[in-house]
Amino acid sequence: MNNNSFLKHILFALTVVFLASCDRDFNSIGTDIIGADNFAFGTPKAYDVVAFNQNSGVVQSSNLPTNALGIYYNPAFGTTTANFATQLELSTVNPTIDATLLPVIESVVLTIPYFSTKTGLKDDGVSGIYELDSIYGPKTSKLKLGVYESGYFMRDLDPSTQETQQYYTNQNSLFDNVKGPLLNNEAVATQNDEFIFSDAELTETVTATDGTVTTTRTAPGMKLNLDTTFFKNKIIDAPSGKLTTNDVFKNYFRGLYFKVEKSGAADTNLAMLNFKGGTITIKYKENTSATVKTRVDKSIILNLTGNSVNLLQNDYLSSYTDGIASPNLTDGDPRLFLKGGEGSMAVINLFGGQDLKGLDSDGNLTNIPNHVSDDLDELRANSLLINDASLTFTIDNNSMSNALTSEPNRIYLYDLNNKKQLTDYTTDLTTRTAQKYNKYIHGGIIEKVAGKGTQYKIKLTNHIRSLIKNDTVTNVRLGLVVTENINDVSNKKLKNSFNLPGILGGNPFEVKYLPTSSVMNPLGTILYGSNPSVPEDKKLKFQIYYTKPN
Repeated sequence: MNNNSFLKHILFALTVVFLASCDRDFNSIGTDIIGADNFAFGTPKAYDVVAFNQNSGVVQSSNLPTNALGIYYNPAFGTTTANFATQLELSTVNPTIDATLLPVIESVVLTIPYFSTKTGLKDDGVSGIYELDSIYGPKTSKLKLGVYESGYFMRDLDPSTQETQQYYTNQNSLFDNVKGPLLNNEAVATQNDEFIFSDAELTETVTATDGTVTTTRTAPGMKLNLDTTFFKNKIIDAPSGKLTTNDVFKNYFRGLYFKVEKSGAADTNLAMLNFKGGTITIKYKENTSATVKTRVDKSIILNLTGNSVNLLQNDYLSSYTDGIASPNLTDGDPRLFLKGGEGSMAVINLFGGQDLKGLDSDGNLTNIPNHVSDDLDELRANSLLINDASLTFTIDNNSMSNALTSEPNRIYLYDLNNKKQLTDYTTDLTTRTAQKYNKYIHGGIIEKVAGKGTQYKIKLTNHIRSLIKNDTVTNVRLGLVVTENINDVSNKKLKNSFNLPGILGGNPFEVKYLPTSSVMNPLGTILYGSNPSVPEDKKLKFQIYYTKPN
């Protein structure tokens, strides 16, 4: 019994030590635990932030996940015309085509799916009702659409560097000057001169030899009849060896060039399309043999894969080009112009202010400047517990009043120095059914706030914690762009890089890339910036909620 009592006392003592140890770990400075008795809550504090405009200019637009096609007029920015070029690939290489079997093409159909959601059924209980996504501009708009044979060969590798060949937004003339014949030349205006992005369900009806009729229904998409004579000559009667491999085929048939123009005086619009999901289906009939004249159905499918490029032509308003021409790197700009594609971004410096102090090796404040904001030095010296940190951007509704229907759903904040996502992005694993709203805690999603207007709010709590906990972490410049897909963190190369000085005399650096998600987005927004001339209730806000140890 004495032994049992001794063991109980030992176990009790070990438990107390263990819990005390856990308690020390649990309440260590730098975690996100709040509400303990040994902490006092403070009010949120606003810190200096400087934000200015930067023209991104011409950017690589080859092999994007989605591409724009159409003409979009934004009253705040101007007009963007988006053309597109792509290579084609044989779904099955080296198809068997025997001229002695007298093949005759019946149809050549190009189909490209739209982004859409099925919302119900029509009164017949069979036909689907769809709502199109990523169509910008009036729904009743018309375009003059031309689909041409491409005459320009898109290489895989740059012969001078042996690296991947890059194609840029401003290279439309390369394709337009050498385009081949018009392929969507059917005498039906909706197939070319008066094309519309229709939300109608696509149907195909086939009658079997026994008279059975089968109707296939698919979601809305572009569906164009192409020139059968051209494809008879190009594919069915192709010279020997031209269809044996896709490498050979892509040099022989260099692909398609999609060109859009205004259709008379009609309004225009623009769509984001999954071109790589597109196909050309060549249906033809041929005899079963040289002696048996029974006709059989055959088909060849060409995929819209291989190299591609989105080609942008911009006619921007002077109010926009003047607004980004001379950025104020000291106080920031009154307005921030975020424009996707061949557009512009904002550069953000957290903790602007002055640099009169520094930290010694023990983390104490000194009067020796260190190229770090005094505000950041003080936060580091006080070992504060950061509960929340955010940037809040308010939209200039006066400038965007005519374009609110096409505001970007989201903006994206990233580490501009190192062209990578912030810690808050990578640690946010939240998801939504609509994937473009994933990482919704990190934010950047447009929202209307009562009494404050339309805003974007971005959480960067973990980024600030990292800055404060480790005084060797560089306070990097941040980039802010519109985004088409928050889940895509890849980058595209700028045609002309630009240089930026470091914050408060830090090391300068060169910016060579732009987020792919911004290149894909045709939209733009105008935000209030950090300049002192901006009314306080509209100005860009950088706020930190923290707790001080007692």
